[in-house]
Amino acid sequence: MDIIWLDLHHRDLTVQQLYAVLALRNTVFVVEQNCPYQDIDGQDLVADNRHLLGVRGDDVVAYARILAPKEAGEPVKMGRVIVSDKARSLNLGHRLIEQALAICAQHWPAHSVFLSAQAHLQRFYAGHGFAVVSEVYLEDNIPHIDMQK
Repeated sequence: MDIIWLDLHHRDLTVQQLYAVLALRNTVFVVEQNCPYQDIDGQDLVADNRHLLGVRGDDVVAYARILAPKEAGEPVKMGRVIVSDKARSLNLGHRLIEQALAICAQHWPAHSVFLSAQAHLQRFYAGHGFAVVSEVYLEDNIPHIDMQK
């Protein structure tokens, strides 16, 4: 079964889609990574922020949140990048990033793209043109590094 990619402004998310996204983020970032943190941060339903959902059947199996730049010259911020354990054998990570970058280029073509990556994924993101712009730092007790494209 193929993946259907949905690029949705937050106002276009259904209640079921939002619930599925929040459940996936909780399952991976909080439970699987054993990292209690405040995932619901007030950014999901504001401004022109977008949500990229990779859907297979009835399941959201890949996701990225894209935060619109607040001012001219600021980068687009990509985050909450995730692939469900149900779909990790499908190599969706690269397709997810390609889709997210296409959305950034479509909606904000004049802006760079920024992300705070878990440090062990530095090579993965570098393969998509991201460059390191910070030292490694701890966020929620997990090593992270800032990257920009």
